[in-house]
Amino acid sequence: MGGYDMTGPEMATALKDFGDAGFVNIVGGCCGTQPYHIKAICEAMAEVAPRVPPVLPDIMRLSGLEELAYDPSTMPFLNVGERCNIAGSAAFKKLILNGNYDKALEVAQQQVDNGACIIDINVDDGMLDGNFAMRKFVNLIASEPNVSKVPLMIDSSKFSVVEDGLQCTQGKCIVNSISLRKARPTSSPRPSRSGVTALLWSSWLSMRMVRLPTRRTRSAS
Repeated sequence: MGGYDMTGPEMATALKDFGDAGFVNIVGGCCGTQPYHIKAICEAMAEVAPRVPPVLPDIMRLSGLEELAYDPSTMPFLNVGERCNIAGSAAFKKLILNGNYDKALEVAQQQVDNGACIIDINVDDGMLDGNFAMRKFVNLIASEPNVSKVPLMIDSSKFSVVEDGLQCTQGKCIVNSISLRKARPTSSPRPSRSGVTALLWSSWLSMRMVRLPTRRTRSAS
C-alpha cells in the first residue's frame, strides 16, 4: 500500500500557497487523506478567493500537448507539415502501405524538428483501410511527446476517417476540410470543438482557415 505521511496542516499549507497564487477553484483530498486533512484544508482555504479566469484575446487556439495561439498580427502564417499526407508524399505512402508506422512517425518528427507548427495527416488511398490507418498512426503520434506537442490536421475526404482521427487526437486539432459551397458546412465536427479548414466558393475558389465559435462561423484571418 502507498505511504502517505503528510499531515493535515502540511497539506493545507501547500494547497493554500496555490490558492493565494490564484491557481485553483477546487481543492480536496485524495489517496491517504483523512477527515483531519479535509478539516485543515477547509480552515486554511476559508478566506481564499477562487481563481478568476483571465479574459483571453479572440484568436484561434489549437493544441497538441502544448498550446498554439494563432494571432495574425504577430504571426503572418502557420507552417503546416504536409509530408504525412499520402496524396503528397510517395515516400510516406509507401511506408503506410507497407505497415511501417514507426518510420512514418519519423517523418512527422522531422517536420516538427524543421519548424512545422501543425502536422497534416492524410491516409486516403484505395488500397488502404483509412479508418484503421488513421487510428493507428494518430495513436502512435500520441505516444511520442516530441511530435504530439504540436496540433494535428486530420485530413480526409471521408468523414468516418475524420471522426476516427478526432477520437484519437490529444488537444484541439484542425479538420481538413469541409465545403461552404452552399454557404454552410455539410457536416461539422462541432462535438469535438476542433478547428476547421473550409473551402469557400464564390466566383473564384480560395482556401482560408476558419473556426466555428458557439453559434456562428467566423474567419480567423
